[in-house]
Amino acid sequence: MDFIKMHGLGNDFILVDEFEGASGISYPAAARELCDRHRGVGADGLLLLQAAQRADVRMRVFNPDGSEAEMCGNGIRCLAKYAYEAGYVSSDTMTVGTEAGVKNIWLTAEGGAVREVCVDMGAPILRPELVPVLAKQELAVEEKIEISGHTFFFTAVSMGNPHCVIFAPAVEEIPLEAAGPLLEHHPIFPNRTNVAFAQVVSRHDIILRMWERGAGPTQACGTGACAAVVAGVLEGRLERESFVRLPGGTLRIAWQDSGNVLMSGPAAYVFRGKTL
Repeated sequence: MDFIKMHGLGNDFILVDEFEGASGISYPAAARELCDRHRGVGADGLLLLQAAQRADVRMRVFNPDGSEAEMCGNGIRCLAKYAYEAGYVSSDTMTVGTEAGVKNIWLTAEGGAVREVCVDMGAPILRPELVPVLAKQELAVEEKIEISGHTFFFTAVSMGNPHCVIFAPAVEEIPLEAAGPLLEHHPIFPNRTNVAFAQVVSRHDIILRMWERGAGPTQACGTGACAAVVAGVLEGRLERESFVRLPGGTLRIAWQDSGNVLMSGPAAYVFRGKTL
């Protein structure tokens, strides 16, 4: 099987182009094997580029544990860059079908190479039963949660996939490896959750650390960055346009008055390979 290794701000993926042929593969098993950083290629997820009926192309995403994700913000930027540069899409505007719906994308390209990708991530899902989260309020904003004797206050947002956003004075002091899995698997989240710890720098700037559902700590998370800005606005901490600084780099997020969230950032190639 041929593949392309790509990353968006260090959030790395193995992309399989089904237009080039990839039949009879168990993708959950392939994700578990290939994403292993010691016995495989190593990645935060497996992306599939597929034909689509209601969009230019389609994206499927598998986590390193073999589970399928509904959406991936950094992954969709990588896939969009590849689809354009491989000639499957000729316009600098394109649509990508996902398990979270069809996403509109705008490309900034120079000399045939994509420099930046802007994705309309759609409107955030805030109703607790749709996130999903078992909440006491009409919206799960600054809800109380306890793990291992520690109390946090979180806001639940879905960007097609569930996120638990927790604002903290200093995110580097959060024991991410300990708190992340406990929050991901907390019974209050029926489908598990991604976990975002955010630190406010200014009303237009935050620092973010991520624990991703089915993947663990990652260098960046596009949907997490979107969810964090939405949560910051709901909690009165942020303006609707903010920079989100992650370990792998910075994303620009804008929660428009229309209700949709725009995410802008780069994508890059690492290498091309073939499994044996």
